[in-house]
Amino acid sequence: MSLIGYSIQPFTATAYKAGAFVDVTDADIKGKWSVFFFYPADFTFVCPTELEDLQNEYAALKALGVEVYGVSTDTHFSHKAWADTSPAIGKIEYFLVGDQNHDLTKQFNNLREGVGLADRGTFVTDPEGVVQLVEVTPEGVGRNAAELVRKIKAAKYWQEHPGQVCPAKWEEGAETLAPSIDLVGKI
Repeated sequence: MSLIGYSIQPFTATAYKAGAFVDVTDADIKGKWSVFFFYPADFTFVCPTELEDLQNEYAALKALGVEVYGVSTDTHFSHKAWADTSPAIGKIEYFLVGDQNHDLTKQFNNLREGVGLADRGTFVTDPEGVVQLVEVTPEGVGRNAAELVRKIKAAKYWQEHPGQVCPAKWEEGAETLAPSIDLVGKI
């Protein structure tokens, strides 16, 4: 079942951010683009490479008006301990959300039943809290944050320019398409 078009439901969670524990709710995502970046577990192997890669793109995402929420089924306490012991995780500036009750993970249909861990899923919501982008990869395949930034730019462009669509590998400033009967069979 696709979550494209799904509206985020009310939630409350605790996150670790900038050396403090902070509450995060659905009200925090209203009015801005948001990334929910689920990963299986703290203190693992692929996960820290992805979270560090996402941190490397965080300034670009913030410049686009996007907030990032890294989410696993670990607790916010575990996130703090990981940040305190890992140089890669210690430099993260975005929210690391604890979802030990699986509320968010289930809401995004991203829980591996019987295992209790989140799948490696990325969900991007628009300012109305509606899911616009989804990517889920298997445990052993890491994601590319630069590609995520590209996709968010395309999604924002598409929403801000009705009647225009972004073709494959579209980059900001490149030509878009205006779907019409004249283009059918010519691309």
